[in-house]
Amino acid sequence: MSLTQKVKALFGTKALLDGRTAAGEIPPAEKLYGRFLRLAGPSVIEAVLVALVGIVDTIMVSTLGDLAIDAVGISTQPKFVILCFIFALSTGTTAVVARRKGQEDREGANAVLRNVFVIGLGIILLLTLLGRVYAEPFLRFAGAHDSYIGDAVVYFRIICISLIFQGLNVLINSAQKGSGNTKISMTTNLIGNLVNILFNWLLINGIGPFPRLEVRGAAIATLIGAMVACTISVVRLFIRKNYLNVFEDAGWRPSFPVLKPVFKVSSSALVEQLIMRFGFFTFNMIVARLDPLSYATHIICMNFMSLSFCFGDGFQVAATALAGQSLGAKRPDLAYMYCGIGRRVVVIVSTLLSLFFIAMRYPLMRLYTDTPEIIEMGGVCLLMLSVITYTQTAQVICTGCLRGAGDTRYTAMISLIAIGIIRPLSGYVFAYVVGWGLYGAWFGTLVDQTLRMVLSSARVRRGRWLEIQL
Repeated sequence: MSLTQKVKALFGTKALLDGRTAAGEIPPAEKLYGRFLRLAGPSVIEAVLVALVGIVDTIMVSTLGDLAIDAVGISTQPKFVILCFIFALSTGTTAVVARRKGQEDREGANAVLRNVFVIGLGIILLLTLLGRVYAEPFLRFAGAHDSYIGDAVVYFRIICISLIFQGLNVLINSAQKGSGNTKISMTTNLIGNLVNILFNWLLINGIGPFPRLEVRGAAIATLIGAMVACTISVVRLFIRKNYLNVFEDAGWRPSFPVLKPVFKVSSSALVEQLIMRFGFFTFNMIVARLDPLSYATHIICMNFMSLSFCFGDGFQVAATALAGQSLGAKRPDLAYMYCGIGRRVVVIVSTLLSLFFIAMRYPLMRLYTDTPEIIEMGGVCLLMLSVITYTQTAQVICTGCLRGAGDTRYTAMISLIAIGIIRPLSGYVFAYVVGWGLYGAWFGTLVDQTLRMVLSSARVRRGRWLEIQL
């Protein structure tokens, strides 16, 4: 068999089925890949643009100095702690809406969206209020230094307001993605992020009649962008032809029968989110306590790790939605195949990303700073990222399919072991005990990502997730 034939066989329907019995007619591989890529395209564009906005955002803040990078970066994990309840709810929303779409139950899908919108609004209002009130102790606990704590508190209190709009936007778009409409999410977030960049430019350094607000300006720009994105998402629900809209005969009052399957998925997803946030928060504390230069390097390199993650996350949206719809249509064979398609596609993308990080590691670091120590440390971290990207994107696809099917107990277990225990423990050991500093912390990240990839891949291959009912 020639190399071309081997590659074709690897990407063919027989390899995608992986020895499983077909539950019906199997479409040609070209059709399956085509459907996957059409659905994934908008999500990948959206996710990558979000990551690029984060990169540009940090570059703009970096004009204020390395400590400004620290002040903005230290707020990242506290922000995600607040949003973890919304992320958990969005996981259940995507899974259940996808099932209802597969069952051709449009009213049921709209009822899910309305219920989670009301519940989510109450949750995010309470959490953002707590975040604003306890901003300083929260950030100090996260590892903030006295040298930048003042700017960090100002930034975080404004960011907390933006989380109200971000949270609602996440919930609406999670339902849209479950229904297979990934273009709406792409459009809203693209416009919102462009608005964010525009006001970053106007407010950080003060352009024309706009005042120079520095770190405060970056936070206000984020708030304005989030408000715009949320507004567009809500307006889209007033278009009658959209699958999800406010005109369907589905009430707004929370209903337990509607929310029960959502909570079934979201409860385990919340446990997973809390474990993840604990692990990431603890890991961030470990790095933040090294020294300000190491932490600034970490924040910069995490921007590029988020770029790698977002490619995987974009393709994962398609794999999750198509797997959920296939399960709703009683086609577990197709659900398994779509997961396999996602895993194959991200290997190709990871190879391109890896080569990019290796070749451009020092020019990328110079976009942020002229400090030689940061550039040198960042170059080594980006070399490590060129390896991490393979394990990261692969596990994102697998865990995404498991969550979309409702197998959130297992993904919570993975997070407990890999993120809650292994990541902070190995990061601390290699950073402080072994004495590798920042490099040791990043080596701990590689250990975590690899373990998650192994555990999630094994679960997908066993196929128990294909039998879960929602």
